[in-house]
Amino acid sequence: MRPLSRRSMPAHPLWLALSACAALSACGGGSSGEVSLPQLSAAIPANFTGDCASLSTTLASLPNTSITSATTVAAGLVANIQTAEHCRVVGRMNQRVSPVDGNTYYIGFEIRLPKAWNGRFYYQANGGTDGAIGTAAGALGGGPLSSALSKGFAVLSSDAGHQSQTTPFFGIDPQARIDYGYGAVGTLTPMAKNLIKLTYGKAPDRSYLGGCSNGGRHALVAASRYADQYDGILAGAPGYNLPKAAVAQLWGVQQYAKVATGRVTSVSTAAGVATAVDLPDVSTAFTPTELNLIGDKILAKCDALDGASDGWVGDVAACQATFSVANDIPTCSGNRTGACLTPAQKTVLTDVHTGARNSSGAALYASFPYDVGIKGSSSAGWAAWKFSNSTGVGRDPGATAFIFTSPPQTNTSTFTGLPYALNFNVDTDAPKIFATSGVYTESAMSFMTPPNPTDLSRLRDRGAKIILYHGTSDPVFSFNDTVTWFQGVSNANLGGSVDRFARLYAVPSMNHCSGGPTADQFDLLDPLVNWVEKASQPQAVTVAARGAGTSSLPALINSEVPATWSPGRTRPLCPYPTVARYKGTGNVELASSFSCQP
Repeated sequence: MRPLSRRSMPAHPLWLALSACAALSACGGGSSGEVSLPQLSAAIPANFTGDCASLSTTLASLPNTSITSATTVAAGLVANIQTAEHCRVVGRMNQRVSPVDGNTYYIGFEIRLPKAWNGRFYYQANGGTDGAIGTAAGALGGGPLSSALSKGFAVLSSDAGHQSQTTPFFGIDPQARIDYGYGAVGTLTPMAKNLIKLTYGKAPDRSYLGGCSNGGRHALVAASRYADQYDGILAGAPGYNLPKAAVAQLWGVQQYAKVATGRVTSVSTAAGVATAVDLPDVSTAFTPTELNLIGDKILAKCDALDGASDGWVGDVAACQATFSVANDIPTCSGNRTGACLTPAQKTVLTDVHTGARNSSGAALYASFPYDVGIKGSSSAGWAAWKFSNSTGVGRDPGATAFIFTSPPQTNTSTFTGLPYALNFNVDTDAPKIFATSGVYTESAMSFMTPPNPTDLSRLRDRGAKIILYHGTSDPVFSFNDTVTWFQGVSNANLGGSVDRFARLYAVPSMNHCSGGPTADQFDLLDPLVNWVEKASQPQAVTVAARGAGTSSLPALINSEVPATWSPGRTRPLCPYPTVARYKGTGNVELASSFSCQP
């Protein structure tokens, strides 16, 4: 990798640190002084030959657990994936009435149990603020062709201890906060293993946990808090600093307001009186045409850095040293035309990528890499997260106000997101994510983040493994923050190479968990299982685009795949910090024409 510059944003120092690591056999490969790690044995399959309905009775003995249904699901599509016949068990744990807000809470779950079981358990950690039981399929990657359930895993999904997916008001209850942060995983895991034992006559031989976004955060929490319970962790876009990321999103709203050209009517509440107010429409800070312009200029500057001019920026690190907002994007001298940015827009664009700061200049969250995926137009795209999700009650403003702040807001009937975001004080309000108050005895940064997040020694020493993946154009959880975590794990792994138990895969131009002008169809669960149970260290993994015609299911098509690509373009997904470089010959649409190199 070439040295990085600071022309358009502070180059993340960890790109440099890890590029040096890459020069030393991709951060490891084993040395004579390393202590060998245990090798875990492979799972042994088993079958369930009984009637699924009978499980209501069989599982009635589980403590603090109520089974509400047990049914047979015939072979067919589950979460768009063809799946064999299985049992679906639905239940709840620890039902209670909150002494704080008077609402009823419980930890709701479903677990799907294949008739032909592979001997493994997969905890599906869900995203957002949870609050609903997602289909327990164990979906993999952006547009998966398989799932943990279709592979024969017993898969559990939960609502993480509250029953409110669209609003964050459960944060008023202290226990619901803790269950959302880490308590639900800790409570459900032993129950699920007992349930599996009662069903098949044996506990799972191997246990895995995976998820993306908040599910990726759950995964890192499990790797730290519950290292003795899981043999393999699969963490996508892991927002392990989620409260900080939410604060950064609110700070971003304030930056976009500076260059917004439109207005929107919202409701502000003061002294209990609701008043209509005229506020900046932050979605007009950068139009779709302007975001396309930025993405195209990044592409023009960085496309060939991986050795091929193919409409794909494979070397994102080198791009940070090469691309300049000041020099590579035309400046408007008059009205905004979509073919240029105003000086004020350039300042905002640079500031947002440099990262949120308080008034004294101290960092509130990580920086973000400049990436072609800024033009992503999906619901997981850059604009959706920066403009819509940052102003809605159910996302960053509400989560910050009710879940991450101690004490929380209490105005559930009059709270509105945009006024809260615009009035959020980064000097006095941001520190409240570290605060405790009265019955709120754990701060958000305590119950949401893993304790000692870079110390994975317990996981490592058991022979367990962890794989992470993260889109370099993720607009909400910074890829740079994940790099910071990965380097911290490497630094904490004294006397050994981090690649003996941890891998990070960067997905160029992928937005939040999926989507963007990218190839995002991949399966990292099989490599994880083979690593845990067969000592097969994962290397390059093939990732495919999901362009028109690659699937008959509309849900599996990514409309953002560029028309100039082959719809099913493939690339090697490389262990970080190596990147996929063109070999100099061969079809640029095929992964075989590229290799993972520093």
